[in-house]
Amino acid sequence: MSDLAIASRAVLKPISEIAASAGIPEDAVEAYGRYKAKIDPARLRARGAKLGKVVLVSGVSPTPAGEGKSTITVGLGDALAAAGAKTMIALREPSLGPIFGMKGGATGGGYSQVLPMDEINMHFTGDFHAITSANNLLMALLDNHLHQGNALEIDPRRITFKRVMDMNDRALRNIVIGLGGPTEGVPRETGFEITVASEVMAVFCLATGLDDLRTRLGRMTIGYTYAKTPVTVDDLGASGAMTMLLKDAIKPNLVQTMAGTPAFIHGGPFANIAHGCNSAIATNTARSLADIVVTEAGFGADLGAEKFMDIKARYAGCNPDAVVLVATIRALKMHGGVAKDALKSENVEAVRDGMANLVRHAQNVRKFGVQPVIGINRFTADTEEEIAVVTEWAAANGIECAVADVWGQGGEGAGELASAVLRAIEAPNNFAPLYDLDRPVEEKIQTVVREIYGGAGVEYSAAATRMLKQIHDNGWDNLPVCMAKTQYSFSDDPTLLGAPEGFTLHVRDLIPKTGAGFIVAITGTLMTMPGLPKVPASMRMDVDENGRAVGLS
Repeated sequence: MSDLAIASRAVLKPISEIAASAGIPEDAVEAYGRYKAKIDPARLRARGAKLGKVVLVSGVSPTPAGEGKSTITVGLGDALAAAGAKTMIALREPSLGPIFGMKGGATGGGYSQVLPMDEINMHFTGDFHAITSANNLLMALLDNHLHQGNALEIDPRRITFKRVMDMNDRALRNIVIGLGGPTEGVPRETGFEITVASEVMAVFCLATGLDDLRTRLGRMTIGYTYAKTPVTVDDLGASGAMTMLLKDAIKPNLVQTMAGTPAFIHGGPFANIAHGCNSAIATNTARSLADIVVTEAGFGADLGAEKFMDIKARYAGCNPDAVVLVATIRALKMHGGVAKDALKSENVEAVRDGMANLVRHAQNVRKFGVQPVIGINRFTADTEEEIAVVTEWAAANGIECAVADVWGQGGEGAGELASAVLRAIEAPNNFAPLYDLDRPVEEKIQTVVREIYGGAGVEYSAAATRMLKQIHDNGWDNLPVCMAKTQYSFSDDPTLLGAPEGFTLHVRDLIPKTGAGFIVAITGTLMTMPGLPKVPASMRMDVDENGRAVGLS
């Protein structure tokens, strides 16, 4: 049975009941139909100074076989709630790009889903449309400023901001605008990025409230003058209108799991081209309501988890009390050299070889002073001998490990994992980010490459080297770094699976995100506007005679 078919059979509770079970007063609930709502944090009643503990779900380096990280996140949240802990889940909103491209959906799977899955996957409460509109309003104002005389003396060749859309469309990566004559604007080269790569999205997800949102939007750098001095959104006078477009979107979205556990789904930057975490407002609002918040960071622990701990936790104060590393036997076999079409056959040696990837991720989590918990997402083809490779290694190295079948059993299949997590969050925690902010940007990048990726060094392009000088000259060295890197490998080469060592990471460009508060280092051939695969997931999607979605998974 498909995820959509399972979801369609679920009996949902009215969102007012879910809100009440989470301790959210009625006047803080802004309903979007019967099963979705926005929550106004300003109307929540403080329950005391104690905030809930944070369980961060991450994983091994992803493979085309799929690891089910969101499925484990939801199942673990349901299991913790069933064990008696007041629990909430905090996830990112799905982007239409991967939904119609390769993934097909991002709300969990089987009996471990957030609902209503079709509405969450498509449009939801309109947050992404608001973020897209705010970004593109800024660009319209910028190009109008150029057309109306360019009082700020902005160099059209040094505009760093781009328009965005929430879709994979490689044809828009590089375009020329303003053609057609003097009344049609100033011609210049530009392009589009996907909405989840926009700095507006990053600001949205790191802002602590409406005032902080306006401040962060205002200090975003959008380009440079002819004299090479930075130009900000506040220089252009656009932050007020952008904030107005986002004033409702900034409120977290409340939905429910199939088991009725409350879940916030809010914000959605990718972890391979942005910082990969749901909004700080949603996470901390959940912490004010629940004893345990289960949240997720995108892709493997080298990307999403590192950015959660080095960027989000710094700004939002939501330090993780435990980190769950999701692994699948089939992913470990792929990291061990097995082709995707041979993953159903038992191969204990390949699992052993692929363990190098999981081992490095576990060691990396410990470098942040947090104890990892390994969650094996079980599939029907997994054998006891293959699973034993993981569990025996974990036992020998003092790491909690549990097998979970959440796709088929929901929270009931994650009881052992929930018990391991409950033990882990009570263990001593010495969390600290990987690097100090007062170190130069190149030292921070080098630290991530050596300590997290296992690389030997970094090579900068001529453009990146020039930008390093600008970063130093403009006093931006005190910002953390956000690595834009392939999710499939510790290196910038997606074909190097397992745990490669001694490689050189190639930084193609550096982009200061002065509103979000980090420096993006773009590596390898990574694009901030993805393309569609040869056979997009959208090709199997439709609606039935009753207007219900078909083909989402």
